[in-house]
Amino acid sequence: MSTTFHEDVSSTVLRRMKEGGFDFARVHPIEFYAVFPERDRAQTAAENFRGETINTQVFPREDGSWNLQVSKVMYATFDGIGDFEQDLEDLVEPLGGVLDGWGVTQEIESQSL
Repeated sequence: MSTTFHEDVSSTVLRRMKEGGFDFARVHPIEFYAVFPERDRAQTAAENFRGETINTQVFPREDGSWNLQVSKVMYATFDGIGDFEQDLEDLVEPLGGVLDGWGVTQEIESQSL
């Protein structure tokens, strides 16, 4: 996938997050996804991530391939997300994986009546 495509998607998502009132002033767990044809390749990629701010999970997809989810606690910035996506892509492509996007859960504060 082209870098321009990733940049366009990330710009759009970040703009929508801003419009929705997302709190960019604090860190959030941001999930990055990759798809692999085999479990062992996804597991090999997952083993490359360690640290207090990173969590990985490997789980099957309905089509028989495998998802790698890498959750990193970070600020939701265009450059930060882009840099991490590029590092992830550099790791997963040689193992036969492809990036499958990123996401973050936006917490909605409840308002008292």
